[in-house]
Amino acid sequence: METPNFTHGSIPINDTRIVPSHGGDVKKVIALPILMFAGGAVGNLIAIVVLSISRQERKSSAFYTLVCGLAVTDLLGTCLASPITIANYLDQQVLEDRHLCEFHSFLLLFFGVAGLSIICAMSAERYLAICCPYTYQRWGVDRRFAQKFLFGIYISHILFCCLPMMGLASSELQPSLTWCFIDWRTRDAPAAAYSFLYGIVSLLLILGTIVLNLAVCGALLVMRQRTVQRRVSRASVRERWRALSSAAETQMIAVLVMTSAVVLACSAPLVVRMFANQIMQENDYKADLAAIRIAAVNPILDPWIYILLRRSLFRRMLTLSKRLRKTHKSTSPAPAQRNLLYPDIMKDGHVFTQLLCNTSIITHLPATVKFTPYDTESLHQT
Repeated sequence: METPNFTHGSIPINDTRIVPSHGGDVKKVIALPILMFAGGAVGNLIAIVVLSISRQERKSSAFYTLVCGLAVTDLLGTCLASPITIANYLDQQVLEDRHLCEFHSFLLLFFGVAGLSIICAMSAERYLAICCPYTYQRWGVDRRFAQKFLFGIYISHILFCCLPMMGLASSELQPSLTWCFIDWRTRDAPAAAYSFLYGIVSLLLILGTIVLNLAVCGALLVMRQRTVQRRVSRASVRERWRALSSAAETQMIAVLVMTSAVVLACSAPLVVRMFANQIMQENDYKADLAAIRIAAVNPILDPWIYILLRRSLFRRMLTLSKRLRKTHKSTSPAPAQRNLLYPDIMKDGHVFTQLLCNTSIITHLPATVKFTPYDTESLHQT
């Protein structure tokens, strides 16, 4: 059905619009945003509880504080934006109110870039902890430092995302009539400049997160290689393997990399649409709607990373891994080769099995891993 002469433009006939007269169709369509709202709210609440009952040394770490900040940010975004969307599905005149439309646009702008900033801060914190431990200690990166940094993120991003409401850009109801966002096809120079600026900031945060994560993973691999190649006793090799590999790689692979992958995968489509609409002036409304829906999945997936990476679940996964390995060995025709120089390193099989064994020092790496001058010098040489 076509809706002509709407305030923000006519709707093409192929675009989806909910007609209030068809109650059954409305119930089917509104079920998805309700389920997404419930999943995001419940998941983030559980994640905050799981993080709150963790060990005291984890609570005092900067990384834990940033993870908690991301969970709280996702919860606030879900609880503030989703009810407006659900109300608009019930009554499509809700977002026709200019002030509410601008507020909804502000919420999408703010929580989109805030999530990217926090995940980038998490990557930067781990980069300092792994690659620059002395700088990490000298700057005093702890829980209070992370709290101040989060506060700075919130204040700066609120001011940045309030600029459209101050007249720099305009917010409009999108053609699907279910969400509001800035006019990202405008020819007005200040509004176009703000659209480009938002896209560039988001893109820089995405690239920064990727580069920092790659640098951390590369540093960990170098440390592991240097440690194993050094001529030391078997017990010393095993001890250093557990300290460096188990603590750092569990931290990075299990928490940071997984969370980064989810956040970046969910945020990237909206950033792409931001540039595509402003540069090529495309009118692909379905792609815009798909991008914002993918971004809305982010606060639903994030908390389950924290929930599923509990220590108790790690132990269950370890037990299952051992059982599967025993079954594989019993059916395998030839035994697996062992490291003749350091058999204890290969004793427990796959590297990830070792990583699951030592999660008590997760998110508190600088206080656990003791970096020697040899490790630091060798890392800088590489």
